[in-house]
Amino acid sequence: MDTTVLIAGAGPTGLTLAIELARRDVGVRLIDKADTYFAGSRGDGLQPRTLEVFEDLGVLDAVLAAGSPQYPTKVYLDGEYVTERWMSEPAEPTPALPYPNIWFLGQSQTEGILRARLAEFGVGVELGTALTGFTQDDLGVTAVLSRGGVEETVRAACLVGADGGKSVVRKTLGIAFEGTTDESIRMLLGDVRAEGLDHTAAYWFAPAAKPMEGVMFTPLAGTPHFQFGAPLGDGELADETSLAALQARLDSVSGGGIRLHDLAWSTVWRPNIRLAESFRRGRVFLAGDAAHVHPPTGGQGLNTGVQDAYNLGWKLADGSPELLDSYEPERRTVAARVLGVSTALMDKYADGDEEAHRRGPETQQLDITYRGGPLAAPATGELRPGDRAPDAPLTDANGKQLRLFELFRGPHATELVFGDGPVDAGFPGYRIRPAGSIATGTDLVDVGGHAYAAYEATPGRRVVVRPDGYVRSIA
Repeated sequence: MDTTVLIAGAGPTGLTLAIELARRDVGVRLIDKADTYFAGSRGDGLQPRTLEVFEDLGVLDAVLAAGSPQYPTKVYLDGEYVTERWMSEPAEPTPALPYPNIWFLGQSQTEGILRARLAEFGVGVELGTALTGFTQDDLGVTAVLSRGGVEETVRAACLVGADGGKSVVRKTLGIAFEGTTDESIRMLLGDVRAEGLDHTAAYWFAPAAKPMEGVMFTPLAGTPHFQFGAPLGDGELADETSLAALQARLDSVSGGGIRLHDLAWSTVWRPNIRLAESFRRGRVFLAGDAAHVHPPTGGQGLNTGVQDAYNLGWKLADGSPELLDSYEPERRTVAARVLGVSTALMDKYADGDEEAHRRGPETQQLDITYRGGPLAAPATGELRPGDRAPDAPLTDANGKQLRLFELFRGPHATELVFGDGPVDAGFPGYRIRPAGSIATGTDLVDVGGHAYAAYEATPGRRVVVRPDGYVRSIA
């Protein structure tokens, strides 16, 4: 069986999963029914936890080089400048939290970086290839693919549906997609060039009488375009997505002077808030938008999908029933919580709350935990199995500086032994000496005591970190 895992859908979720499998030498095929790659910005906010995932996957440097930190938003009412505001207060990195701020990069650019990384493992995206049906048995999945009118039957150990909100995989399984679509709220979204606006800031243009009913323009790093968003009122039709209609809307709230052109992409968005009843049936799994769809408020959808894949990849590679059984309870619980966060923000927008643009730590996905899940044994203390493993600076016997995240990087679990004690795990293990010690051999020294503090370590403490950067066990 050359194809161990077949992935339907080559967006951020499918690409992340394919990388996770390919770097573990798992045979993977990644198909997408589209004939061309998506070329719009769509999910452009990368949360801090996703940046940590991208560091492990080896794409962070490219993501940081291509994107940008958040922009200040210049607010104009009736064409007059009023104030400048920030989506969230910028924070300084700490030893435990190296990426504390959201990072902006258009989704198509993020996907391009992930495709390039996947290609380094000799795997490409098979465009124009649709999954038309499948069956499964105790040993695997038999899938039927169609490309250019030619059918192919593929046998795989597992199938993953990362094929979006209209998932063929989910529908074939008959899994309910519970939730609502609110037709009373619609928003115009897209990418456009705007002469007269500077790429060093975002802009909000609105009438003074209705300051929440405006048009937002946010620069798209590395491109000449802005992402725009504007609410659509009752009775406004699909032709409101045209460039002329968008220009007229902007002129009515800005006083003119800004010329829009090169409308690259646009759509009318409706709040579609849904959660799959199940994330797995037998040897078939759901991830990303196939399992949960979010309103764009809070920038949660893409990030949650990436982390679904990050959770599922090492478990599929291992293949043990215990790990495969843990995927749904760990990730469905997270998806339900995240849907609550983004829905609460959407409700603020609908209510005209002027604080709706603000983002708090609940959107950063750093507080996601698998505590209490099937792989997390009970433990005392603030840090416990199921929590994200913190970063910290170290030095080796040669004085070279490194970080815990560098030790975790890769497809393996990692054992940390604080103080004396044997390192005898069947995966990479490191003995961490207290700050002020002198490292010898393969021991590492805790610079500034940050690692001991982060892991609440006393001499002899052992911590095993899962391949996806969450604590597996503490002793």
